[in-house]
Amino acid sequence: MKYVMFALVIALTGLCSFASAQELSQRDQLRIAVQGICPISGQQLGSMGTPIKVQVGEETVFLCCKGCLQKQINPQHWATIHANFAKAQRICPVMKHELPKNPKWTIVEGQIVYVCCPPCTKKIAADPETYLRKVDELYTASLGTRQARR
Repeated sequence: MKYVMFALVIALTGLCSFASAQELSQRDQLRIAVQGICPISGQQLGSMGTPIKVQVGEETVFLCCKGCLQKQINPQHWATIHANFAKAQRICPVMKHELPKNPKWTIVEGQIVYVCCPPCTKKIAADPETYLRKVDELYTASLGTRQARR
């Protein structure tokens, strides 16, 4: 999967939001846990305080600290983040099939959602909140499985 956004620089021009850990939504906290690392530094999210929510293209991701706001995305970290999301999701939220090796994807309200085939993206667009909840459930199950293995 190719991402054109590798060289984007995240600027302080209203594209970021600063929040305390208590102000982050449950969905944000879940996405932080699945994303795992900062796309700039590769540091574990939360290791430098509350992660910072930013928009990269259509996608919402989190940075480890304010120091990363003016820096470029590292392509290897970006690929790792997307692999983390795909691995945690594991299943197409529409068809409930295992994701193929190179799944298709769509961005829904800033969140990448992987699907088994292009027609599934149309179903997600018609009812985004239902499918975002399904992805949240898949992420939660994946995180629970990871915790159990430790």
